[in-house]
Amino acid sequence: MLPLLYLHGLSSGDFTPPWRGFFGSAAGLSPATVTRLTAQWQDEARVFNARSLAEVDYVYLWVDGIHVKVRLESDKICLLVMIGVRADGTKELVALADGFRESSESWADLLRDCKRRGMRAPVLAVGDGALGFWKAVRDVFPATREQRCWFHKIANVLAALPKSAHPGAKKALAEIWNAESKDHAARAAASFVAEYGGKWPKAAAKITDDLDVLLAFYDYPGEHWIHLRTTNPIESTFATVRLRQRVTKGPGSRAAGIAMAFKLIQSAQRRWRAVNAPHLVALVRAGARFDKGVLLERDDDQPGGDQLAS
Repeated sequence: MLPLLYLHGLSSGDFTPPWRGFFGSAAGLSPATVTRLTAQWQDEARVFNARSLAEVDYVYLWVDGIHVKVRLESDKICLLVMIGVRADGTKELVALADGFRESSESWADLLRDCKRRGMRAPVLAVGDGALGFWKAVRDVFPATREQRCWFHKIANVLAALPKSAHPGAKKALAEIWNAESKDHAARAAASFVAEYGGKWPKAAAKITDDLDVLLAFYDYPGEHWIHLRTTNPIESTFATVRLRQRVTKGPGSRAAGIAMAFKLIQSAQRRWRAVNAPHLVALVRAGARFDKGVLLERDDDQPGGDQLAS
């Protein structure tokens, strides 16, 4: 999938695409214009990060820490990014904050701030297992279930294997994340451990230690599995940022980097597609149960059963 940063939703001829100031002098903008735009975007980001969240409901949440190099400082920005799926199935940016090395304290501060502004606990959060986010979400939103990102997990597993084993391991891992049901996935995971655990126990442990949270997505609608297995909405959005920062060596300051990243996401968001079968998202929030990705018939004897579609 091509990065969405090139797909801009504004058609007004007098609007300057936000990435020009971020991606270098080829855009032809004067220093004064860049300064003015950056200040404007910082103000917009502050308003965005102070808005009420009481009227929106994020059922699913993707999270990641994105590192952006700053030219005039020795350290990198760690952008804490949260993208959510509303009850109507649409995706949108929930929060973007400057974190400290993806620490649990930084994530907890962000989540507590969102909660104070009215955010409900998401049903499921998706992210890399290395994030400090998980400790934070257990403290702030303990009811939120966890799903580890398969994109990151596969990279971690392969890093623990010799390159000669990669082709077979990739195929065996695909049998897990692309299985037709959670039971099938569990059997595929056991087969992976049996095949690779003897010679490379560290690689096998990366699957067995996180198996429950790697397979959590199977408890939700089958149409949503493709969305819930990875943090792709964040990865694909920031792909161009990562590419271009290597060319331009990043923004000139932390404040500029955060403001311009906010504007990039805001622009890309206009072209984001809703999740598959968006009507099922509200049922997930209502507590509907799914087996092999299919909605179970309601049980009127169960609490709340009359709220679930058959």
